[in-house]
Amino acid sequence: MSTTIYVPRDSAALAAGADEVAAAITAEAARRGLAVNLVRNGSRGLFWLEPLVEVQTPGGRMAYGPVAPQDVPGLFEAGFLSGGAHALGHGVTEQIPFLALQERLTFRRMGVTDPLSLADYAAHEGWAGLRRAAAMPPAEVIHEVTHSGLRGRGGAAFPAGIKWKTVAEAAADQKYVVCNADEGDSGTYSDRMTMEGDPFMLIEGMAIAGLAVGATQGLVYIRSEYPHAVATMNEAIALATQAGFLGEDVCGSGRAFHLEVRKAAGAYVCGEETAMLESIEGKRGIVRAKPPLPALQGLFGQPTVINNVITLASVPIILARGAEFYRNYGVGRSHGTLPFQLAGNIRHGGLVEKAFGLTLRELIYGFGGGTRSGRPVKAVQVGGPLGAYVPESKWDVPLDYEAYAAFGAVVGHGGIVVHDDTADMAALARYAMEFCALESCGKCTPCRIGSTRGVEVIDRIVRDERRAEQVILLRDLCDTMLAGSLCAMGGMTPYPVLSALDHYPEDFGIAPPSERAA
Repeated sequence: MSTTIYVPRDSAALAAGADEVAAAITAEAARRGLAVNLVRNGSRGLFWLEPLVEVQTPGGRMAYGPVAPQDVPGLFEAGFLSGGAHALGHGVTEQIPFLALQERLTFRRMGVTDPLSLADYAAHEGWAGLRRAAAMPPAEVIHEVTHSGLRGRGGAAFPAGIKWKTVAEAAADQKYVVCNADEGDSGTYSDRMTMEGDPFMLIEGMAIAGLAVGATQGLVYIRSEYPHAVATMNEAIALATQAGFLGEDVCGSGRAFHLEVRKAAGAYVCGEETAMLESIEGKRGIVRAKPPLPALQGLFGQPTVINNVITLASVPIILARGAEFYRNYGVGRSHGTLPFQLAGNIRHGGLVEKAFGLTLRELIYGFGGGTRSGRPVKAVQVGGPLGAYVPESKWDVPLDYEAYAAFGAVVGHGGIVVHDDTADMAALARYAMEFCALESCGKCTPCRIGSTRGVEVIDRIVRDERRAEQVILLRDLCDTMLAGSLCAMGGMTPYPVLSALDHYPEDFGIAPPSERAA
């Protein structure tokens, strides 16, 4: 009888040597004459333990990691095929505190199943939401999504149900569902993990959206830097089509929904929905003016649902278990869960899916274990490269959209990048302006010119060239970019700049307010 061993095929695990570990396990088992069934699963998201090898035992799946090829003979000697004790052992995987304290809804299958096994997916509640949606009137599907409180997980946090309703009510012969998988924010990887570790969930969510709004064509726009995600999604789409979950007759509903992958060209601004549409249409990725809204005139001028990966991947469980189930997670107007992604100078980097309402302090210390360097945390950037640097005074504010907006920050895509006390906040603020200058599509003046001037002004502040005047100029410049930019590229660049200036003035050579008062 063979023992099932799980070795992730996630990009993070591969970068840490998962393929070599899998090969070593296969070779060692053969050398010892032991039968093993090697499954390449998705990552659990405990990246500091990758490659994380799991062994199926009568007592549950036992975890060992991080495993290197040279560790494999010792694991066999320790009897790890039956869950034997070893220095790399962590006990039952689900009981590891980092995992046990999470509320995994969207990521409940992540690391549990074989990403490209239709049978495995179906055995873990897969397709239940799509089957229910296929038997419901479209308006009822949209009502479920609306009542669940699901909001866009890409950063804008716009209610998904309202967007779907707008598209559904628009009169057109052709409608589209477009998934924005151009995950370009620093410190974010939940979209990639979904596409590589549970691709059928995204396919199911997009098919439900298609049936709900009357769209027959879907596209997944994946960044070119994600070759494993592109390959996995293409294979998963082919399998789902063969099985009747995509195609001319989705789940016997008599309605069609076809899906294909489009590879992005590497421009950060194409994460903005209208620039993405331009790119898909074969044009240069430049932001469109609104109105018209893409929900009414989107891809090729037709009504289009545009949501990001996690938004669409959240839909199947809502349809499978009901809107009320999902709505009961979270706080205020922030319903459900969000996969927070811990990165930067963090001891335990990885993915944490929790309901809205936990705090940054809980994430950094309770899950992340503090800094990897062992030094004090100085600043935490939340919401990607255009998110604010959150000082310690705000680490106990509940993570929800409104609470963060109230002090000039964003939850965004859930990316959290930690910096210790050696970080130079003036240099990080300069980087934000420089990043905007490099990635701007150039269509609007505040973003195109403002970011370049911003780099110059910050340089003058640091060199103490009429510093007081330059600080006033920088604040005026940020105000112009906030109010005048065509999209969030220029409109949000001031967030990291102003938060660094406000909370860490000493890094700019400015005395803190308390010292100035004295």
